[in-house]
Amino acid sequence: MKVVFMGSPAFALPALQALVSSKYDISAVYTQPDKKTGRGQRVTACTVKQYATGVGLRVILPQSFRSNGEVDLLRGIKPDIIIVAAYGQILPETVLQIPQYRCINIHPSLLPRYRGPSPVAAAILNGDAQTGVSIMLIERKVDSGPIIAQTQVPIQDEDTTGSLTGRLAATGAELLINTLPDWVSGTIKPLAQDEARASYTRMERKEDGELDWKWQAVQLWRKVRAFYPWPGCYVKWMGSRIKIVAAVPLADSGKGSVGQVIALPRGEVTRVAVRTGEGLLGLVTVQPEGKREMTAGDFAAGHRDFIGSLL
Repeated sequence: MKVVFMGSPAFALPALQALVSSKYDISAVYTQPDKKTGRGQRVTACTVKQYATGVGLRVILPQSFRSNGEVDLLRGIKPDIIIVAAYGQILPETVLQIPQYRCINIHPSLLPRYRGPSPVAAAILNGDAQTGVSIMLIERKVDSGPIIAQTQVPIQDEDTTGSLTGRLAATGAELLINTLPDWVSGTIKPLAQDEARASYTRMERKEDGELDWKWQAVQLWRKVRAFYPWPGCYVKWMGSRIKIVAAVPLADSGKGSVGQVIALPRGEVTRVAVRTGEGLLGLVTVQPEGKREMTAGDFAAGHRDFIGSLL
C-alpha cells in the first residue's frame, strides 16, 4: 500500500515515525515550506521535514493545492491512502478524491468536541477530566468527517498544552498503526459525527494571554497551563510584561483587592500569590520581559515593590 503522509509540527512526527517503523511504503511526505523563526529570523525547516529528509523520504513542499500542477503531481504518485496530522493546509475536493482508501486525519480531541486548530488548549481551559485522539475521514467541512477510531486520554493536573500534546501525539501514532489494517481490509464502518454535540476552537493570539484577575483562581490556573508554551500568559507591571510560566490555585482566607500581589508564608508551594475573583493564584515560575525564567519568590526578592502592588 502506497502512503502519502502530510504533517508539519512535532505533533505529526510520532505518526510518521510509526509508519516508517512499521515498514509502510511512504511514497512522499508533504509538509510546510521552510519559515523564518526566532529573533534572528533564521530560515528553519519544520520538524517533519527534518526527520523525513534525515531518513531519506521524498519531501514535497507545496505552497497550496490551488494549482492544477500540484494536484497532478500528487495524482501521479498514485497513493492508496493519504494520512494527515496537523498539516496546516485544507485539502480540496480534487485531492480528497485521489486515494482509494481516502484521506484520513489524526485529530487530538474526542470529536465532535473541539474541532479546529486548538483542541488541546480548549480541553485544559475548560477543565475536562479527559480528552483523546480521533482518526477520521477528511471531508470539506473542517474536522467533520466520520470517525474511524477513537481513544481517550486522561488530563493530569500538571498537564500543559505542550505536555498533553506530546502524549496525544504518541497515542495517535499507536492508534493509527492499530487501525490501518482493519480500515484497509474493510472491517471498520465509519461512524458519523453528531453535529448537535459539535464545538469549535480558534487559534489563540498573543493578546489572549493577558490574565484577568476577576476570573477564579482555578480558571486562571487552567489558562496558564492551556497557553503554555504558546501564546503564554502574562501580566503587566511597571510598564513591562511578566510571563506567568507556572502557577497553582490556592484558597484565600484574607481580604484585599482583586489583582493584589501578596506574600505567602514559608511552607507553601510558592512565596507569591495574587488575589483573584475567587481564591489566590500562586505564582510559581515567571519570566520578566527580556530575561530568563525564575521562581516568583526570586523575582519578588529582587523587586521589593512587587509585593503589595496591583496587577
